[in-house]
Amino acid sequence: MGIKVYKPTSAGRRKSSVNDLDEITDKRKRPEKALCERLAKHGGRNHHGKITARHRGGGARKIYRRIDFKRRKDGCPATVVGIEYDPNRSCHIALVQYQDGEKRYVLAPLGLKAGEVLDSGESVEPKVGNCMPLRSIPVGLDVHNIELNAGQGGKMARSAGAACRLLAREGDWATLVMPSGEMRQVRVECRATIGQLGNVEHQNLRWGKAGRKRHRGRRPHVRGSAKNPVDHPLGGGEGRRCGGRHPCSPKGNATKGGATRSPSKPSNRRILRRRKSKRYGQLALPRK
Repeated sequence: MGIKVYKPTSAGRRKSSVNDLDEITDKRKRPEKALCERLAKHGGRNHHGKITARHRGGGARKIYRRIDFKRRKDGCPATVVGIEYDPNRSCHIALVQYQDGEKRYVLAPLGLKAGEVLDSGESVEPKVGNCMPLRSIPVGLDVHNIELNAGQGGKMARSAGAACRLLAREGDWATLVMPSGEMRQVRVECRATIGQLGNVEHQNLRWGKAGRKRHRGRRPHVRGSAKNPVDHPLGGGEGRRCGGRHPCSPKGNATKGGATRSPSKPSNRRILRRRKSKRYGQLALPRK
């Protein structure tokens, strides 16, 4: 993948960059219709119609591609038909066709090409794109699309360029190092896919202008101190004010610096090392 930068013909072009989509096999190909469904928009509203996620709404229409996160079709090799773009996620996806004729979408790892053969199961070859239990994966390999519970489907490391390192295996537990630096234990019967996800340069893209954010369904984010007192606890005042209190939401709840993970969560004992805090440059919430 590469990043394309245009001539600065306008202020938006000067500051923006786009993905050149070199990994895509055929840019004109339509998605597989049998694996697509219409994605309804909610505008950040819950089932009561109340806005629970602010600054969302609008944006271009998207067709959702159903992704096979479980990869449970063992003993039936699949051939990669092509690499496609998915507007619902940052990484690319691959359309695969099994020997029995069934087609599915899977996450496309880095280096996967059309025509390659993928497989899944207990005793398959540990090559890029193959899915197998953690007990069968050699220690030291990079994996993605990792299950938290066996049979649940991949939950971790599913974004562009993501990969976890299989650090060790002891008994019924495998130790993984996350992209954030967190060290976590997962059951060895949970499945993962070999390799690092593609589209690794996605994090270096620059949107350039507000219009591109609106196309993605992101509405303007206005500072609380720029609002009126009736609209936000930090609003009002003569001139430009710093707020006079710690950052908070329009409801008055603290928004920075607080822990959001429950200390009584059962899976806490399986987190051997917490991820590093971006704010303080140290491990957040050290394990007791």
